[in-house]
Amino acid sequence: MQEIIVDGSDVEFFTTPTEYKQQLLLLIEGARQRIFITALYLQDDDAGREVLHALYQAKANFPEIEINVFVDFNRGQRGLIGEKASLGNRALYLKLAQDYPQTINIYGAAVKRKEVFGVLHLKGMVFDNKLFYTGASINDIYLHQGERYRLDRYCTINSATLADSFCHYLTDTFIDSGLAPVLNQEWLPDAAEQKKTLIALKLKLKKSHYSVAQQQGLSQSKLVSDKAFITPLVGFGRRKNELNQATRQLVQKAENNMVLFTPYFNLPHPLARDVIKALKRGVKTTVVVGDKTANDFFIGNDEDFSTIGIIPYVYEMLLKRFVKRYQNFIDQGLLNIHLWKDKDNSFHLKGLRVDDRYHLITGSNLNPRAWALDLENGLLIDDNNKHFLKKTDDELLGILVNTTKIEHYSDIESVDDYPDKPQKLLKKIRVAQIDRVLKRFL
Repeated sequence: MQEIIVDGSDVEFFTTPTEYKQQLLLLIEGARQRIFITALYLQDDDAGREVLHALYQAKANFPEIEINVFVDFNRGQRGLIGEKASLGNRALYLKLAQDYPQTINIYGAAVKRKEVFGVLHLKGMVFDNKLFYTGASINDIYLHQGERYRLDRYCTINSATLADSFCHYLTDTFIDSGLAPVLNQEWLPDAAEQKKTLIALKLKLKKSHYSVAQQQGLSQSKLVSDKAFITPLVGFGRRKNELNQATRQLVQKAENNMVLFTPYFNLPHPLARDVIKALKRGVKTTVVVGDKTANDFFIGNDEDFSTIGIIPYVYEMLLKRFVKRYQNFIDQGLLNIHLWKDKDNSFHLKGLRVDDRYHLITGSNLNPRAWALDLENGLLIDDNNKHFLKKTDDELLGILVNTTKIEHYSDIESVDDYPDKPQKLLKKIRVAQIDRVLKRFL
């Protein structure tokens, strides 16, 4: 893994979805040479259309600019869960390709045959020599287009080397290889051809990593006082997954304190063991997780309940088990669990902060699905001189404002406290022992 040296002033953190939208549109407008956008999806809604129109306008203003968008192949061709069958977001992509004389490329990468078995979960957007990294995708709720929002983490980094690394990875893996069909063209490979493509892409992904060009005129010494060091990481599959390995190493070497963000509490077993060992070493650990009502799949009592709505309750059950088992660490003041809830908004933060020095900015949900099924990436920042501590402290304080601290496992609801429909379904699941299967895919 190769480090990239940046000035402390080259990294900026933002804290709200409104700022995310503002920055995204400003960066599109300001780009002159290249725009590479990677997200799980770019939605056919007001925010998604606004971003796509901005991309076409950028191409009209500067015809030489290269614009490539990468989304999950399967996710890009369906509507939202619960909607009737349709072309999904691809219908918008095709329409705009006909409406505009300019050409931008929207690639669909299928890392697995079906979404349930894994998706393209890479994140990161390059605008000339700036990387904008966030776990957010592009739609109304992520960009706070209406009343509701989904909170994530947002970070910009000025670094030609880092931007080049991201663009080279995407170009080599998806464009030059021909393994990611263009979704805003009429032709798509048939099922047989797509199966061959999927096999070839999976083989390529298992060997893939970010390459970093040698930075000229910069000392690699860790004693450089005004520098920070960034390592771009990618991970796919259970074996030799450098993102997972780096995540575990961060927790394993924690000495004083650690903050862990996850929207869905279901830590992979190896990571959970590392966290418990850190607590036993005396590392003060803060876990910030979304309340079940702040989950993407939560269905309120006034809505029609469907099976997919059971997911937030499963996560809460897992959290309660964890808290009950390790209540002693809470009693000692070593473990702090904060549940995030802000009206009917949702929580999508992920990542780690260790010893106020190391920061993992990632799209990985730090759950078994992310660790074994999805294609994930992230940035490991070594801020030895703590240039970003004030910024990340402000970010953390802003997040904690909307949290409730768990003092005892009884503060978390039990199955008997749930509404009738999820309660009955959960009891059936527990009887059938399907929860073990669910935990793997959640």
